[in-house]
Amino acid sequence: MRAPGFWAVDGTMARLLSPLSSVWTAAGRTRRRLASPYRPAVPLICVGNAVAGGAGKTPVSLALAAELKDLGLKVGFLSRGHGGSEAGPLLVDPAVHDAAAAGDEPLLLARSALTVISRDRAVGAGYLQAQGVDVIVMDDGLQNPTLAPTASLLVVDGGAGFGNGRVMPAGPLREPLEDALARVDAVAVIGEDRAGVADTIGDTRPVMRGLLEPLPGTERFAGARVLGFAGIGRPAKFAETLRETGAEVVAFAEFPDHHRWDADEVMELVERARELGATPVTTEKDAVRLPAAAREMVQVFPVALVWRDPAPVTKWLRRAVGLDPAR
Repeated sequence: MRAPGFWAVDGTMARLLSPLSSVWTAAGRTRRRLASPYRPAVPLICVGNAVAGGAGKTPVSLALAAELKDLGLKVGFLSRGHGGSEAGPLLVDPAVHDAAAAGDEPLLLARSALTVISRDRAVGAGYLQAQGVDVIVMDDGLQNPTLAPTASLLVVDGGAGFGNGRVMPAGPLREPLEDALARVDAVAVIGEDRAGVADTIGDTRPVMRGLLEPLPGTERFAGARVLGFAGIGRPAKFAETLRETGAEVVAFAEFPDHHRWDADEVMELVERARELGATPVTTEKDAVRLPAAAREMVQVFPVALVWRDPAPVTKWLRRAVGLDPAR
């Protein structure tokens, strides 16, 4: 599904739908109040967001896991497996499972560390514990009341922010911002903070800043004519990244988040690129959803999260896993 345009502005439609937002908020608060969350025996770090759609949670999860592994810890990822058919618990194997079964994000996570998908997050956490992990990183799940995280990080897209600031269906928020902030220890703003996220957060929580930077090899796109396409939370962000790299974006196609392409759709994109004398390019997350036969026709543009100031992140992580208890 695509996010409605009125979620970005506080207009008439948002105000008309605001009574339904109150119902949504009340239901979420009741669900949390009645829950008996499971607390794993190992540290559980929740990487979540407050809005519907993408914010950069998976790159953040990968960056945190890399640092945890540098600390000598065995990391396991926990995911719901959004977009996949498997209910789990399932240990994801990229050589065996595809996006139709496991979802796109778990396939990316599984390249880095043990990854379990489970609709029942508590069962999934127990499954990871049985694999002998030292710490669990949960990609998404801030609004899931069945688990009690050791620490939680709220990830926000600096370009989109919190939209019109209203709760669904009147706006993009999954819950009131104050509710989300009450359950997290820090906020990570990804990309330039054009939406004024830090000002909105104020002094309520520490704000850490990160950027999605192209990986080595993407410099080959500088000066190249490309047809970009993406089905992520905010496709325009990928188009912007291509241009910042120096690519000449002659056409760009946006699709809904987690869109699953069929062979005909991909061939249409490839043929259009050929007519324009361009190279079809997409994101890593999108590439795992392409039909296997089509992947050779499309080039992938990989990125990774880089913290502007890694020190606060390291300090927060060490405390979360008990290596540096708060004094």
